[in-house]
This record gives sequence, structure tokens and C-alpha cells, in this order.
Amino acid sequence: MVDIGAGRYLHEPPSRRFPVYTRGNAGEVWPEVAYPLTLSYWRANDAELMQSVLATGIVRSQDMAEGITAGGGCFGGYMYLNLSLSRVVALRSPGVEIEAVDATYLGSEDLAPPHVPQSDDRNFAASLCALRYGLQILGTQDLSDLEADRALVQAYVQRLPSLLNGTDAELAELLRSLHRQVTRLFSRHIDVTSRAGGAIQLLGGLCEDKLGSRDRALDLLTGLGEVDSAAPSTALWNLARLADSSVVVSREFDHGIDGLLTRLRGEVLAAPFLDEFAVFLERYGSRGPNEWETACDTWGTRPELALTLVDRMRGAPDSQEPSARTAALIAGRAERVAEARRLMGFGRTMMFDRSLAAASALSVGRERSKTTVVELIHVVRLIARELAGRVSSRVPGGVWEDMWFCFDDELDDWIADPSSMVETIAQRRSARQMLAARVPPFVFDGEMPPFSTWPLRNAVSQDRDMLGVGDSIGGIAAVPGIAEGRACVVTDPFDPRDLGPGDVLIAPLTDPAWTPLFVPVEAVVVDVGGQMSHAVIVAREFGMPCVVAATDATTRIRHGDQVRVDGTTGTVTIID
Repeated sequence: MVDIGAGRYLHEPPSRRFPVYTRGNAGEVWPEVAYPLTLSYWRANDAELMQSVLATGIVRSQDMAEGITAGGGCFGGYMYLNLSLSRVVALRSPGVEIEAVDATYLGSEDLAPPHVPQSDDRNFAASLCALRYGLQILGTQDLSDLEADRALVQAYVQRLPSLLNGTDAELAELLRSLHRQVTRLFSRHIDVTSRAGGAIQLLGGLCEDKLGSRDRALDLLTGLGEVDSAAPSTALWNLARLADSSVVVSREFDHGIDGLLTRLRGEVLAAPFLDEFAVFLERYGSRGPNEWETACDTWGTRPELALTLVDRMRGAPDSQEPSARTAALIAGRAERVAEARRLMGFGRTMMFDRSLAAASALSVGRERSKTTVVELIHVVRLIARELAGRVSSRVPGGVWEDMWFCFDDELDDWIADPSSMVETIAQRRSARQMLAARVPPFVFDGEMPPFSTWPLRNAVSQDRDMLGVGDSIGGIAAVPGIAEGRACVVTDPFDPRDLGPGDVLIAPLTDPAWTPLFVPVEAVVVDVGGQMSHAVIVAREFGMPCVVAATDATTRIRHGDQVRVDGTTGTVTIID
């Protein structure tokens, strides 16, 4: 806790050895300002997180001498990943270039300063471990641990009603215990994500050598099927079709989302839709715009968020059905793979097959491990809200969010006497609000720039030169294909504006809560994001052109402009 110019709030000491940090990837997982309680729960389990970073042997114990923030941390209230460490891992991994790592995790190489070599960047023992790790990746066949993790989480979900009946002290201890479980599952997610990145690098190297482009690897990973983060979109599509098939339900949607559930519950003929919606919330209620943060709403705690997405899908043509689009891509993938195998030639086919199999399995596994973590976090969220609601009600003007402005070591005192922390909580809430009103730097080197220099969110667009007809923005070619449509600039999945069929979604970054917004549109353009970002994975499953790392697209493209998105060249052009 240091004063960053907006009052005292979360700010950890950045690493001196690994000075470059990025919001790339971290911004998808944690788009908003972190809360003290959540961060302190994570930090209580630093030792296990450290072991997951050191597990491969490529990162050495001396690299982490400054602590876990050498891998990433919370600065100015926002979560960051350490880009310097990822670059050093690239230098220690034979055949991997820094540029490829930047494209995978950062999304736009020119946003970060160049790497400054250090004497211990290269390490012979670490490079041997990298070779061994690469062989382990190629041998990936069994991800059964992920299914065991999912069974563990489902057991907690089934026990949830009885768990909520515990005393205040029991709930507080349960929260600490569950966060240890979350850390264990998150460590598994780090492992699978690391292996997925390694497999894509191996596949990309083969494609660059024999097919002329590293990006061909992404094309070969299009249409994998069974990607967990794409599954809610099919369920929401079915709900939208069910809504449109009922005159009563459709009429109530037309009257607006506010109060929609209450109005539907008063209509007998709306029962089939409400039943299906209840099933949807039971299965996907853990998902939402900031689902890793237990203080924030999800579809389960605020169903109107999901109903808004259903509404955006109403009226979309049958050709946009997610499952049908994915099925067509799966069918076409076999042809693309066969052609790539033919071009590999003698001596490379076996390596290609193993790299592709590992990259495919681990890409699916990465999304599955992420989903499992999010589902357990939702269990934590519901238990925490039960405790927060009880205690905050004992203080005049208290609200359930108050609890998240406590640190873990303050929680017991707050439960015993919530009035003792009223001033502290008010100060921290004010600091968080001030941080949330500004845009943190996407990359910083050494020290976080002063808070006062961050641009205000409502003033960012005023500093940009808007694109005119014929002007283009370049980015990373993530999913091939060309599409044209009306630009719909959406900066908050809570408010998708008038997004509808035939539009092109222009977004700042995307986490899984944005996925359903992909369904009615023709293409997706994202300000920031690497080749392993969520937008790319889901767009691949839907087979829609996608450009990521299109810097400032949301502030330089006008809402309503006609645009052409070329996912093969990575360009977005204003055509009218």
C-alpha cells in the first residue's frame, strides 16, 4: 500500500532485474482495478505460484530473488505481466525469438522498449531444461488432470448450499481454504498455458520454414471444437432463438432489459424461456466481464448481463449459428492440415504432426483449465458475498462491497467490528474510483509513471486523429478472411450499444464475457492482444476474420463507419 497520487492503494515494488511490464494478456484476465482483499488472498499463496513459475527449470530460482513480481504484479491497482522475463525465457529456448514471444503475449512489438541484454540472460542449464521441456510438450497426450480438477470444483458447487450456512468465522476460514485451492488450479493453468505457448512456437517455426509464414500455425488451429470459452455462445444463441419464437417473450425483450425478468415471470407463456435461462445460469453463471475478481458481477449474480447478450443475438441470420460455423471449420481443417503436411516434405512430417497435436490439445486445455479456475472463483464469490452481506448490514450505510477493501489480515477485525474500518474503507474506495477513471500505461519500463500522467478515460478519444476514407490501421493477422460491415465500437461488454447482425465489433480487449458479442458480427478488431489472446481463440472457433493489436482502433475508428477487415494481412480500412 503506497500513495500513488490518488490516495493509498495497491502498488507492489516492480522488479529491477526484469523491468518491462505489460497489460497484454493480464488485461484480459483482470481488466479492472484490483481489490485489496482479492490481491492479498493471492499473495498469501505466493510460494505455490513461485513453484509453478520455476517448474520447467527455464526460469531459475535466482531469477525470482525479488519475489513473484518478477513474473507479474499489481501496479497502480492494475495487474501486469512481466515482459522482460518472457523475453529471457525466449533467449534461453533454442529456436525461439524474442519477436515471436512479443507477438504471442504482448500483441504489438512496437509498444514495448527493446530488450536490454544482461549477463545472466543466457544460462546453459536453463537451455538444457528448455530442450527437455520442448520434448515434453511434443509428447503431450494426456490432460486427464484437467478433468479431475473439474470434478473437484463440481463437488464444491454441489455442497455450496450447505457451505453458505456456516458461521461468520467458518465462512472466513473457508474463503482462505478455497483460495489455496484456486491457487493450485491456477498453477495448473499456468503450466498448460506455458506448454500451449511452447507448442504454438514449435508449430509456428515449422510453418515459417516450410510454408513461408509463422501465421499459418494459427490457421491450422482454426476449428478445433470443444473450446470451453466458446460454448456459452451456443447456449445464448439457443436462448435468443427461443425468445424470438415466442410472441410474449419477444415483446417483453422489445420493452427493454430493465425489469425484464420480473415481467417475464408474470407471463405464463414465458415459462419455457425462463426454464432454459435458469439452466443456462446454473451452467454458465460464473462467466462475466471481470470473472476473476470476486467483487465483480457475473451472469449468475446479475442475470441482466446475459439477457443483454441474448437481446443482441435476436434477429441474427441462421448463417451466424455458432455450432454450425464451428462444424464447417472442423470439416475444412482436415484439408488445411493435409495440404500443410504435403508441403512439409520428407523428414519434417513427424515433427509437424506432433507439434500440431500438442498445440491443438493444449489450446483446448488452456481454455478448459481457465474455465475450471473461474468456476471455483465463482464458488468463492458466492460465499464471500454471503459473509459480506451479513457483516456490512451491521453498519449504518454499509454495503457488501466494503469487505473487499480489507486485506486478509484485517478481515477478522472487520467481521468483529465493521465500524472500526469505515474511514479506511472509504479512503480506499475513493482511491480505486480515481484509478478506474484513468487509463494505465499498456507498458512501463522500470517504474510506473505517476498516476497524474495517466489520461482520463473520457478524454482519450479527443487526443486521437480519426481515420478517414481509405485510411488503415495495421495489426496482427489473427484469423484469415475478409469481411465488411458497420463498425460498432464497444468499450464495455455491459453496454454493447446497438451491436447487431452484419456489424464489425471494435473492442479494446476481450475476455470470455465478450465472446457472445462475436456471434452476430462479421469480424472482430481488438486494440491489444497477442496470438494467444482470448479474441483470437474464439474468433478461430467461429471462423470470422480477426485482427488484434490494432492500436487505438477504438479511438480512431468512428462508431458507424463502414470498414473492411482483412484478417489475412492484418489491416482494417475505412471504406465509407
